[in-house]
Parts: sequence; C-alpha cells; structure tokens
Amino acid sequence: MSDRRSLPVPDGLEGERLDAALSRLFGLSRTRAAELIVAGEVLVDGSTASKSDRLHGGAWLEVTLPPPPSAPVPVAEPVPGMQIVYEDDDIVVVNKPIGVAAHPTTGWTGPTVIGGLLGTGHRVATSGAAERQGIVHRLDANTTGAMVVAKSEHAYSHLKRAFKERTVDKRYHALVQGHPDPHRGTVDAPIDRHPVGDGRWAVVAGGKDSVTHYDTIEAFRAASLLDIKLETGRTHQIRVHMSALRHPCVGDMLYGADPTLAARLGVSRQWLHAVSLAFEHPTTGEWVSFTTAYPDDLARALEAVSSDS
Repeated sequence: MSDRRSLPVPDGLEGERLDAALSRLFGLSRTRAAELIVAGEVLVDGSTASKSDRLHGGAWLEVTLPPPPSAPVPVAEPVPGMQIVYEDDDIVVVNKPIGVAAHPTTGWTGPTVIGGLLGTGHRVATSGAAERQGIVHRLDANTTGAMVVAKSEHAYSHLKRAFKERTVDKRYHALVQGHPDPHRGTVDAPIDRHPVGDGRWAVVAGGKDSVTHYDTIEAFRAASLLDIKLETGRTHQIRVHMSALRHPCVGDMLYGADPTLAARLGVSRQWLHAVSLAFEHPTTGEWVSFTTAYPDDLARALEAVSSDS
C-alpha cells in the first residue's frame, strides 16, 4: 500500500536539489527519488517538478512513497562451483565463485551462498534477518574467495563480534592497473555512497571510517599484484580505495578500469580474490586460517599479464 506524505520543506534543505532532498528526507537512493519525480509522484506547492529543481524552505512537498519491498527469501538450490573449504558443527568456510551474492537482496535474482548451503543440506544459524541467517560478512557478487558462514547461534554471535572488533584477518589479492607508489602503504579514507547515487561508493568526507593496507607482491609492465589486508569492511572498500589511488582493479569498469587492458587479459570483472581468512574459532578458541586458490579466469589473466611483461 502506497504511503502519501505531505510536509513543508525544512529550512535546512534550502537550495537543495529535489532528488537529493527526497533522498535525505526519506532515506531513498538518488536514483529511486528521481524515478518518483519522473513518475509524477512528487509535487512541490501543488505542481510537478524536475529532479534538478532547487527547493526553498517552507515550500509544500507532497510525495507518494511506494510500499516497502518484502524481504527476499533464500532459494535453497546448489551453487555450481561453490567449494566447501572447511566445516564443523559451528562454521562452514566456502570458496565463493563468481556471480554469487552472499545472501538474497531486493533486485538480485542470481544464486547466493546461503541458498547454496541450504540447497546442499547444510545447516546454518537462525540468527539474523531471515534472508541472511548465518551470514557474518559479505563479498561482492563478482568477488571470489573465502567466506565463513555461522552454523550455530554461538558461532554467529562470536563471529559478528569478531568482525565488528576487527580481530578477523582478511587478506585479498588484487591485480591493479599500473604501479602504486609507494609500493607498500595504507589508505585511510572514509567511504560512503557516491554523491551521484548510481550504485557506486566513493571516498566522501564524513563517510564511514575505512582503512586498507596494501603491499606489492609483484609488479608487471601494465599492472601490479597486491596483497591487501582490510582493517575495516565497507562495501566495495578495496575497489573504491584502489580507484582513489588511480590504480583500479583490472577489469573493474565501474571504478574506472581500462576496458582495453581488461579485454587483452580476458577479464570480465574486477580482478579481486579473498585469498585467506583467519580468526579465533568460536568454540575452541584456536586461531584458524583458511586459504583459497584463484579461480580460472583470474589465474589466466595473471598468467597473461606476466607473460606480457
């Protein structure tokens, strides 16, 4: 059921673009706000407006908000290529393949880690929202590698706290364009949604604290293979920070990668792999570590860039 809202424009939004103001007022993305405006669901002082119109304080705003989407439900079906790296009564560690989301989200119709585990008879914790039960951290759909899922409620609580307190050692390998200078360093730059509201994230003043440590493993003619340790775990963090350094992940066109180089190396997504994950086992207290091999597409691209040097 749609929700009709009527209110005066707060003085604090004086001069703000209409789409940006709607985003701030109602927690919408800029894209969704623009769609409502174009659909005629937004009136300013009784008249339709364009997304770029500037507001003035006290103007009367009428907005018809769509009903909130229902929570997506995991589809229990096996995920081809998803390997079980380790499993016990508390945790299951998987090597996530390309094109697989961690859990269902609105608009995602592809396979998920949680659905793949349920589809092959694995038990997961019931803690957390229904669509992401057992999920204590995520990888982008097109980022491959090590991911741990909680099977017991105790493990869920322990691991969620470990990730929050940053005691988990998360290591990634990334093939980035060019040669970072210095070859070893730390990016400490806040991240939030990109101001244009197109699904990207960006380094934004006032964003969430985000820290990425990198070290060059090997430099090739056109690219460098980096070992990356995440101190925080923001959405698209490595991709955003590498792009901010002007060394985007090879193949990551969303964040400014060179499509010509990606085509030459046969890469159709960001060259980024969660190579290892280490943490204190939630029951035994033992420090456990798990590693995953590169998938075929990344291994072939690495071989190609190496032979090209």
